[in-house]
Amino acid sequence: MFTKKGWKEGDHVFASQPNGEHRDIVIGIVTGVENSNIGVNGMIINPVGLKNKVSQGKAGPQSLELLKNPDPKECIFALIYRVEHNNFTGVFDITTDHVEKIHKNIHNIISGWVRESIPELINNVLSLPDGVEKEQAKRILKQRMDTLYDKDLKKYMYSICRGLKILN
Repeated sequence: MFTKKGWKEGDHVFASQPNGEHRDIVIGIVTGVENSNIGVNGMIINPVGLKNKVSQGKAGPQSLELLKNPDPKECIFALIYRVEHNNFTGVFDITTDHVEKIHKNIHNIISGWVRESIPELINNVLSLPDGVEKEQAKRILKQRMDTLYDKDLKKYMYSICRGLKILN
């Protein structure tokens, strides 16, 4: 998807690639441009936790849509549960591949969310039954939130946790 005129090295990118029935999320930075092809270095994210929820019938149609058509504004909801990630280097054809330019801050929030292991911390809180272990998981999550340096990531994380009703 060509969302803005022209691509240049240094642009921040949100893309997706097929992985079975669903798509993995790619975020990165453009490293080269040639005709309709752009080279991208970054991170590929497999939202395995949400995929498991969908396969178990524990997630609604919105979750399924998010896995089939990831979008930078909603993708964080795919990253609440466990994720797997790896470095990514590849080429996208902007005329045929799902690729969008994103603001640097959005790129930093998504990559920081994954690199800081936020999905695992939130998943721990959401998956535990009420009790001592869940309260401990909440304390660990809150401590991690309090130590984040990136103000935007911290603000976003507090917003998501309030929405999930996991902060006391």
